[in-house]
Amino acid sequence: MLVILADQLTRIMESVFEAYLGPDSVLASAVGQAVGSGEPEDIPKRNTDVWVLGKRYNAIQELDVIRRDIQSRLWCTYRHGFMPLGEVQLTTDKGWGCMLRCGQMVLAQALIELHLGRDWFWTPECQDATYLKIVNRFEDVRKSYYSIHQIALMGESQNKAVGEWLGPNTVAQILKKLVLFDDWCSLLVHVAMDSTVVLDDVYSLCLEGDSWKPLLLIIPLRLGISDINPLYIPALKRCLELDSSCGMIGGRPNQALYFLGYVEDEVLYLDPHTTQRTGVVGQKLNAGEQEHDETYHQKHAARLSFSAMDPSLAVCFLCKTSDSFQQLLDKLRQEVLGMCTPALFEISQTRAVAWDTAEDIEWPTMPDIDWPAGASDTDSFAIVESAREGDAAGSSKTSERAAV
Repeated sequence: MLVILADQLTRIMESVFEAYLGPDSVLASAVGQAVGSGEPEDIPKRNTDVWVLGKRYNAIQELDVIRRDIQSRLWCTYRHGFMPLGEVQLTTDKGWGCMLRCGQMVLAQALIELHLGRDWFWTPECQDATYLKIVNRFEDVRKSYYSIHQIALMGESQNKAVGEWLGPNTVAQILKKLVLFDDWCSLLVHVAMDSTVVLDDVYSLCLEGDSWKPLLLIIPLRLGISDINPLYIPALKRCLELDSSCGMIGGRPNQALYFLGYVEDEVLYLDPHTTQRTGVVGQKLNAGEQEHDETYHQKHAARLSFSAMDPSLAVCFLCKTSDSFQQLLDKLRQEVLGMCTPALFEISQTRAVAWDTAEDIEWPTMPDIDWPAGASDTDSFAIVESAREGDAAGSSKTSERAAV
């Protein structure tokens, strides 16, 4: 009886939440508007270039290939009906989890390219063992390495409560910690703070003797106050053209999106604002698992003017080898950073300030203030049973605009 009542209460709460938040966008800008026979407007019907994660296509001649490429990316969206999460026992992330979903998408893209290659395409019949290992990691069950549970709970170590909106930098810091618990992924994450890629930090993270650990480089940026500064747009386009591009975590004001390419003056994106039921892909041994796998793929991207992007975003790159990292640095210096003044970001060999000497500075005496009591932010966090000790990933706290 108690189980039945709890299930009924959960459904009622989800219905109330759904009514409060309103309908989903469901990629309306891309597929909601039909023309003539109902052909989607995801890609303009013009003889123009389309860039998707470092690959160039022709909008007319290669339309089917463009859609297959986009469909092969993992599409992470709002889910409902998962195991209760946090003290408030949330069973859906609708309304607060879109930036977390964008973080899932960029990490999934890095894993797909690292383990399957950039030329790999998904099909509904795909039962590739490596692909299944990747998609299983993003299922919304507690044991999955990158489930909404793991990401949201790890966010508490960044002083972000479960259900609180997050910005690109915070999500990047969470991913940086989570990959350390997943030996199979063979990937490290470096978050370049203060719009600066510090090479010493990257090399100390990825180099072990002559061995290089594959790197997902995330560079959080603030490119304006309330609107994106148009002088940065050409450099952002060039970033999406680089073969090491893993896209961008960003959005438009108060709505997070995963940017994965562009056409002319519009950025292409996958939209997490569609609520789907929680389930498992497993090994795709039955119809239910096969159908659930299809919910992770969307072949029609949506389009947004670059000028409408939120100025808070993060550009992402995958460097499988030390040579590919060096090639990325060369291209950034030669083809990206000189496109605007000030540059999109900086590359430095060492840190500008030796932060470990801060205790030697004579700080001014602060007056005594009766601060209100607050919760401690020093509590430890246990992630999964197989978590290993020695997580050296530091967390940087910056003030950022939350985009959901």
